[in-house]
Amino acid sequence: MIRAIVGANWGDEGKGKITDMLAVDSDVVLRFQGGANAGHTIINDKGKFVLHLLPSGVCYDHTVNVIGNGVALHLPTFERELAMLHERGVTPKLLVSERAQIVMPYHILQDEYEEARLKGRQFGSTKSGIAPFYSDKYAKIGVQACELFYPDRLREKLAGVLEVKNLLFTQLYGKEPIVLDELMAEMERYRAIVAPYITDAFTYLYNARREGKNILLEGQLGSLKDPDFGIYPFTTSSHTVAGFGAIGGGLPPYEIEDVVTVVKAYSSAVGAGPFVSEIFGEEADKMREVGGDAGEFGATTGRPRRMGWFDAVATRYGCRVQGATRVALTVLDALGYLDELKICTGYEVDGKVLTDFPVNALLERAKPVYTTLPGWKCDIRGIRSFDELPENCRRYVEAIEREIGVPVAIVTNGPRRDEYILR
Repeated sequence: MIRAIVGANWGDEGKGKITDMLAVDSDVVLRFQGGANAGHTIINDKGKFVLHLLPSGVCYDHTVNVIGNGVALHLPTFERELAMLHERGVTPKLLVSERAQIVMPYHILQDEYEEARLKGRQFGSTKSGIAPFYSDKYAKIGVQACELFYPDRLREKLAGVLEVKNLLFTQLYGKEPIVLDELMAEMERYRAIVAPYITDAFTYLYNARREGKNILLEGQLGSLKDPDFGIYPFTTSSHTVAGFGAIGGGLPPYEIEDVVTVVKAYSSAVGAGPFVSEIFGEEADKMREVGGDAGEFGATTGRPRRMGWFDAVATRYGCRVQGATRVALTVLDALGYLDELKICTGYEVDGKVLTDFPVNALLERAKPVYTTLPGWKCDIRGIRSFDELPENCRRYVEAIEREIGVPVAIVTNGPRRDEYILR
């Protein structure tokens, strides 16, 4: 069976925890897109881990964790995370697709330089090199991991790439050029990092399917960050939808049977762009303070997340984009301090209420239409049955379920792997 774990919103929904939970029944955990530009936090019997690149199944002895061909492979991050796991007594089974492409040093520099040039017109990049990486991939000048093992061929290729990159760096950004010999020395180091793990992942996954293995696909970010279906141009540069799991891992699309779409019990976002249900001031500060395990701050950047009430319009759209078969509703425990809660059930645009998620030209003018529900004013951590939740808490979950039109099958009420309720 192939199952996908993806996000419905802006990312930061808690996909790492859900992947860590469901990996217990999985033989393979496959990361299929994105790079080291966002983090997944998992807390289990081995401790707390923040992962940016490695799949969230690394804490199990029985799972094989695969970095698929659709991933932006930043090898220094790969090396750091692997060392961190080893220091803490975790030795994961890891494979890296030979077709995965490398985030090059010049991608990160280009990302930093371009954001600085844009100044007030920035897109909110994490400066991880993601946009330049995917630009080069589709311009056919990217570097596949397998090319690290053919240095003469790679040197010739990079010499041609640097002709253009160095013109950009020196003439547009006023920066120093990249030196080919220094870049090739870095490529030699990259080769040593990835050599023990690189493989023909496509054939490995093909054989795993033939043997009836359970494969869990782990996505990064969420529907609203997809470059086609998200709030473009305030998106990421890889496809964040479950359908891309077939491409980013090399799998038949018809074999993805279960799409678990992760939804946070309130809204949060990092980066620029429209955010209709956003709240500000002390109200946002309090929600940010109690949210998640250590507050709502980006796992990669440390930036405070933008906070908002649950947005049913955006979430319903996000679930439809993903083809959600069921929803995992996360961080419900963080809302126990509230006297009342709001759900954004519509967008008012020019006097008309929309219930379908619009394009940016309308989204930028949208005002939230809220339904207000009473809070439950207590701590729900430790509860393991939905029926044992406070009545107002159950009503909140049921209201969300009605609005998004997808069964809420999992509710999390704490950050640890075992803090969840199955419905």
